[in-house]
Amino acid sequence: MQALRYEPMADPAEDVRRAFAEALRRFGRNAPVLLLGHFDADGLSALAVLKRALDAAGWDSRVRIVGKGENPWSAEMRAELAGETLGGIIAADLGVRPGAIRAGTPTVVIDHHVPTGTPADAVVITGAGMEPIPTSSLLAYWCAGALADPEPLLWLAALGLIGDMAEGAGFPEMDEANRRYGKTALREAVSLLNAPRRAAAADAGPSLALLLKGDGPKDVTSGVHPETAILRAAKAEVAAELDAAKRVAPKSRGGVSLIRFHSPCQIHPLVAQQWRGRLKRDVVIAANTGYRPGWVHFAARTGDPDRDLIAFLAERRPAGADEHYGSGHRQATGGALRPPDWNAFISALGFPEEQVPA
Repeated sequence: MQALRYEPMADPAEDVRRAFAEALRRFGRNAPVLLLGHFDADGLSALAVLKRALDAAGWDSRVRIVGKGENPWSAEMRAELAGETLGGIIAADLGVRPGAIRAGTPTVVIDHHVPTGTPADAVVITGAGMEPIPTSSLLAYWCAGALADPEPLLWLAALGLIGDMAEGAGFPEMDEANRRYGKTALREAVSLLNAPRRAAAADAGPSLALLLKGDGPKDVTSGVHPETAILRAAKAEVAAELDAAKRVAPKSRGGVSLIRFHSPCQIHPLVAQQWRGRLKRDVVIAANTGYRPGWVHFAARTGDPDRDLIAFLAERRPAGADEHYGSGHRQATGGALRPPDWNAFISALGFPEEQVPA
């Protein structure tokens, strides 16, 4: 089965709808469709859009959140799916990589990050290269038009746009969502939805549950559903960890600024983003040695519009780096490295004292 790469052109929403409809013709209707999605606001919103649209069209589907330390192209995921009977796979907001998620299973990959290869057995619907770049949730919203009326799902697409900082990119869907639901309500919902996946437990299930049963952002924030209390507790946990990490001073050498700390929460992207505004010309790397045992997780950001962080990391890729390293956006990326590879990586950057025990 040949992999196909699809890039929207003149009328992106209509082009995406047609490409998705064509891809679904390869799917089987006698077995469930597996939906895989990232556990941030954009990935969860994309999952909710796709699940609700498939349900409305009478498809059998189930959702699998891809969370802390997981990757759909990994050997672990292949082993998990080996015995499954599936009509197809839809992967959203998980990158575009070489290889098959599951060989022989028709697959659609919906994503907006810089591709690092061409998946096998897959139709790729990508926003990378477009201007502005649609988020995965917006691409999913356009796809949903091939299944049902997507209008009731507009608020979900807006949450993903806000979550991936594309709120001001000029998409008419964002303008309409702000008018219909309120800018403040949408932003507050995103803040809560992102909290559980950043907390130590990294359980985004309550966030997805709210998106699957809500009718708007206030169903996320109001407390009418019990999951909101879980989101608020997670947000408080993350805020306390972030407050401590913000006190760590960066080390700067050779155009790279390093902030290293130890936290069970996924706050390294937040720390890197905060320092990015103060160290505008540097490559800012926030490294977290406490997020996952046996790994160093890091986020890289830059305020330099001419700097390509994907290329920066590719040029410095240590020998043992795997699929967890160096994907994302040109000015927002990161990865995870085992101690020997982290030690080689950070020493080459000029910080040999920041090695960790093997």
